[in-house]
Amino acid sequence: MEDKRNLPQNIILEDRERMSVSGVLDVEEFCEDKILLETTLGFLEVSGAQLRMNKLSVDTGELTIEGEITSVVYTEESSQTKGSLLSRLFR
Repeated sequence: MEDKRNLPQNIILEDRERMSVSGVLDVEEFCEDKILLETTLGFLEVSGAQLRMNKLSVDTGELTIEGEITSVVYTEESSQTKGSLLSRLFR
């Protein structure tokens, strides 16, 4: 099995309304104004308004986000949530 941490990281932002991200390992936090992702290059925080995840492929590590995107920032650490969104869904 391929190590997902070796997946390439790409970000494509279209008109600040649609964003495609590859190299996604996990979704740590998700709400209408903030999405925190664990990626192959660290944690990526996407902020905005009316954010929604339209496509998430766990196998390929690809994610599509739509909404009003105002900020994309790499952070040093994850949030203090207890488990990621995916781990909470599949308990």
